[in-house]
Amino acid sequence: MARCSALALAIAIATGCVGANPADSQGQSTASATSRGTSATRGDASPSVAVPAGPLPAQSIDASRRTAITTAVERVAPTVVSVQTETLERVPADYFEMMFGGRSGQRSRAGIGSGFIVRADGVIVTNAHVVSGASTITVALRDGTTYPATLVGEDEQNDLAVLRIDGRDLPVAEIGTSSDLLVGEWSIAIGNPFGFVLGNTEPSVSVGVISAVGRNITARSEGAGVYLDMVQTDAAINPGNSGGPLVNAMGRVIGVNSSIYSPSGGSVGLGFAIPIDRTMRIVNDLLEHGRVRQPWVGLHLQLPELASARDAVKAVPVVGRIVPGSPAERAGVKAGDVVVRAAAREIRNPFDWEARLLELRVGDTLPLVVRRGGREIALQLTIADVPEVSAPRVTVLRELELVTLTDAIRQERGIRSRAGALIVKASERLQGEIGLQSGDVILQIGNTPITSADLAARAIEAYGARGAVRLWFERGGQGPYSIAFRVR
Repeated sequence: MARCSALALAIAIATGCVGANPADSQGQSTASATSRGTSATRGDASPSVAVPAGPLPAQSIDASRRTAITTAVERVAPTVVSVQTETLERVPADYFEMMFGGRSGQRSRAGIGSGFIVRADGVIVTNAHVVSGASTITVALRDGTTYPATLVGEDEQNDLAVLRIDGRDLPVAEIGTSSDLLVGEWSIAIGNPFGFVLGNTEPSVSVGVISAVGRNITARSEGAGVYLDMVQTDAAINPGNSGGPLVNAMGRVIGVNSSIYSPSGGSVGLGFAIPIDRTMRIVNDLLEHGRVRQPWVGLHLQLPELASARDAVKAVPVVGRIVPGSPAERAGVKAGDVVVRAAAREIRNPFDWEARLLELRVGDTLPLVVRRGGREIALQLTIADVPEVSAPRVTVLRELELVTLTDAIRQERGIRSRAGALIVKASERLQGEIGLQSGDVILQIGNTPITSADLAARAIEAYGARGAVRLWFERGGQGPYSIAFRVR
């Protein structure tokens, strides 16, 4: 019997024809090149090279087609749904009435996104922006079966919503964890890009890798929204993918597809997903309490003077103010402390701190390490719900005097943002309770980018009626920074 060289072995492995005997266990011939009259000889001691005759066996091809990716998709795809919405918009009845200010009519606008089932009795996760303002919501399963859906609750700050349909024994997505993601590992985005333009309810699949974790998206020029602590992937996320699952190679959901960073609006390999650990905390809050309880510690970081916006990510997280009676005060945090670590997470800048808060639940205990006077001090904070602003909604608005940001105001005050609402005056009570100051520029409320003072007032009222208000602002040419409060 001839000895196998490295080259022969490599060819045999590649063609699925490895074996010491002339026939494998399936009875396939592995005759040598010599026996077929095609001897490859290099001197008397050179072995023969095995060359397969004819096409590969069908079972070898079938086996090579199945990968971890195909197996993962088979597990998750049945749980992915299409979310169809209808929104009524008030519009002028016709062109002439629009020109002359006549009566207005209504127009129906259709929308579509994705979601996935997390409970067999019909609980579905999707993005808040997919269902925002919808008058009717319909969910279509993979086989085309449709159900009317009700909105259990939504969290605009994290862009998540929970729906419920009247289903039984539905396929359920296996939930993984986002706490141990590896940069470079496989990631699979599943959803319904462009809806029924593609002709059916079968979800689409795109594959890539985890590009980064803990991404903070704060730029506003290429798209609205501030997102913290996101999972970045180069798996294509296109319109309609929003709300679908991001899955690992084991078929477990590790995130919720949410946004892309793109000048053109199409996928350019910069996709972002909401981590699944945070998602499930919010889902459980909505199911158990009917609202998301926003974690609050009563600790405000200093907003340093920075030479450029890029320096914000290097800003030292120094405690500037402690709210009296807050969890931070009870734990012993003091103004001037430098926040070093929150649980196992290193805090390098204000964005890291905000992102860490998003991972917490009301009632959790947060181990905190601060640096004070050259030494590190370990503290324990018990997380509370955000406090209510103790005044009716209309009073809150009356205590904030706003003007729409203009180019003249921007140049005069050195404001970096191109759009927003400038706080001309804030009452002392609101400054003390929620931390807004005169000169701050309101950039975003919930998921609504602010372009005027009127829009800011309406957004505070709208979001305040549904729960906690998350407000993003610029101060002293730096930011964005955020605060949360509740209105009653």
